[in-house]
Amino acid sequence: MKKYLGIDIGGTTLKVGLVDESGHLSHFKQVKTAAHGDEILKTIGQLSCDYQKITPIEGIGVSAPGIVHQDGFMTTGGAIRDFYQVNLKDLIEAQTDLPVSIENDANAAIIAEKWLGNAQTYHNYIMLVLGTGVGGGIVINDQIYRGRQGMAGEFGMMKVVPTQPGQDERLATLSLNGAVVGGLLADYNNRAHDNVTDARVLYERADQGDSNAQHAFRHFYLSLSNCLNNLALAYDPEAILIGGGISANATFMKQLIARCQLDKDANSDTKPLDFAPIMAAKLQNNAGIIGAVYQLLHR
Repeated sequence: MKKYLGIDIGGTTLKVGLVDESGHLSHFKQVKTAAHGDEILKTIGQLSCDYQKITPIEGIGVSAPGIVHQDGFMTTGGAIRDFYQVNLKDLIEAQTDLPVSIENDANAAIIAEKWLGNAQTYHNYIMLVLGTGVGGGIVINDQIYRGRQGMAGEFGMMKVVPTQPGQDERLATLSLNGAVVGGLLADYNNRAHDNVTDARVLYERADQGDSNAQHAFRHFYLSLSNCLNNLALAYDPEAILIGGGISANATFMKQLIARCQLDKDANSDTKPLDFAPIMAAKLQNNAGIIGAVYQLLHR
């Protein structure tokens, strides 16, 4: 069976593995995402060489943050500023001498969930991927909805909390309030003057009565609830999937769903409505790799 290299470029880690035509992932590994675009490209080139020593590779499917056009041009690159206004497909093909397909990270994840995950029975659904920032994807009638400029699903740029007069509105966006790294951990570390890098540590501290951790979680869930309930109203999907590593945490999913229900019921207009169920994605951190290869196979 032919093998393809799947790469998921995150703001914090770069994940990579071999994926076959059935979607089976093997030889998974992750490395720290380099600080600059040229260093990321060199890392990808080296990984391509390393994996070709294991087996012949037919091509590379890449999942990347930001507004990605189907020809590989990046209008934005999420937290990776060097990937703004570049054709990432061309750059990686020049680095690896292999055919490359580029897909937005959340769209890659939403494709993978339709192929092998928890969205196989749905035709209209939404997915959020929580990590360094927040990615999003929309499927309508089994097709990714990309919008006029390819930026549909950029939920991370949505305003979800109030700002003070004169403040940069970016401070009110979902990526700086409802993301794991850019929101939850950053909020806690700012309040506690700490450098916690794992949300599991915050759960332990919140359980032990740490008021800074408890405040960070309240703000985190409120920000996500504001987004998710608005999406439920705007699109009326069959389901809303939550991806990213934190979605594997049963406590997180239980508390998120409870907060969304609480806020929905606090509004007399939305209380009687039947909102889409919110559920964890099945493939979690592997979704970007698998979905990127699916796009390569079906381009």
